[in-house]
Amino acid sequence: MQQPWRVAVVGGGIAGLAAALRLRDRAPAGTEIVLLEQSTRLGGKLRTGEFAGLPVERGAEAFLTRDPAGGDSAALALTRRVGLAGELVHPAVGLAGLARDGRLVPMPGGTLIGVPAEPASVAGLARVVAGRDVDDGRPLLGPGTDVAVGELVRRRYGDEVVEQLVDPMLGGVYAGRADTLSLATTIPALATAARTEHTLAAAVRVALATRPPADGTPVFTSLAGGLGSLVGAVRDALLASGGPVTVEVRTNAAVRELAPLADGWRLVTGPTPTAEHVDVDAVVLAVPARPAARLLSGVAPAVAGHVGALDYASVALISLALPAPALPELSGFLVPATEGTLTKAATFFSTKWAHLRAPDKLVVVRVSVGRYGDEQLLQRDDEDLTAAAHAELARLTGVELAAPVQAQVQRWGGSLPQYRPGHGDRVTSARAGLRSAGHRLALAGAAYDGIGIPVCVRSGEDAADQILTNLQEVRR
Repeated sequence: MQQPWRVAVVGGGIAGLAAALRLRDRAPAGTEIVLLEQSTRLGGKLRTGEFAGLPVERGAEAFLTRDPAGGDSAALALTRRVGLAGELVHPAVGLAGLARDGRLVPMPGGTLIGVPAEPASVAGLARVVAGRDVDDGRPLLGPGTDVAVGELVRRRYGDEVVEQLVDPMLGGVYAGRADTLSLATTIPALATAARTEHTLAAAVRVALATRPPADGTPVFTSLAGGLGSLVGAVRDALLASGGPVTVEVRTNAAVRELAPLADGWRLVTGPTPTAEHVDVDAVVLAVPARPAARLLSGVAPAVAGHVGALDYASVALISLALPAPALPELSGFLVPATEGTLTKAATFFSTKWAHLRAPDKLVVVRVSVGRYGDEQLLQRDDEDLTAAAHAELARLTGVELAAPVQAQVQRWGGSLPQYRPGHGDRVTSARAGLRSAGHRLALAGAAYDGIGIPVCVRSGEDAADQILTNLQEVRR
């Protein structure tokens, strides 16, 4: 009689949780799943905490409602799968601002991550160098070519578009810089269009046209109780009694070593004096690049080299509860690095999310600080960071702000992947290396497939599907 499969998922962030749930839903009867998370809690950067009497995010704030093809995003589908459809909420205000010369102006429309389809649409905010974006008879990029976002946009539109528009947009999402981030990974629709179109303006128009048509569906979605409720609901679904597949969830279970067995893997967890061996048939590695590379270094060194090349940025999120200031009617704003501020972005939570109206006429604002390469600025203590964020918020909004009633600093060290050009090729090579060696190992998460909750959910589900396919081939 065949023995039931045993599969380990290493990492309890949203990618690992999605992988484990997909395995629970689709694995054959008798399969055992063990989820191993090194910290005391599941969810990774999905963390909701109480602040000023409200559920306020300490990490990711929302997720995209739709996927590129126009259907439900993987995150929305997961939310429905775990019974949270009735908790969905959408932004009340979608208009964002942009800091320009020390004041806020509306973010221009008709751009793709700050890259305009019509250069005239950003007049007054960024000067587009005339005569550069000409049709020279060939596509902007060759087949399979990847470049830094800034390299392409500077070449075609000039420096100001990069520094005043594109850089703050990428900084808000990745805490990175346009001159180092991969076009193919961060703006894939534009990279695809650039391989057929001869001008940047045409490529942006084509990329914008591939977006799902506007039908009134909100772009972003969150949950009334915060995104932490999604983590809890997935955990509950994993541990629900009954069903043909069993799941064990372990926290405080750091995996220190990955060693091959004759027909599977041995994971070594816990401190050396009390180390525990977890023997499994297959493994989903849903951890950041550096721990993944460390685990892979002894069994697949070439793969570890590809994975370990990824660098990360650190950020801090400063939540402020302010006594009823008259803030602009914006969802928040972005700040170009040229403004010289510590602040790179801010979200007006009480304006953006109608369900987060604070009691006692308080307004909740979250300020984001930290850009790639500026980690030394985050060495300040919490009090200093809070004071700087408060002062810059007052200056940029032009509003006299009273001292915060409550403040909180959430630090995320080495948390945001910095996808350099060629990232996709490195990930493809890493996954191909694992397949060619016959390893029943799969990689999942932001380190490989991109930032964003839907991307991470899809990455985890795809990794689970790959493991199931591999195991079924072994049994044939």
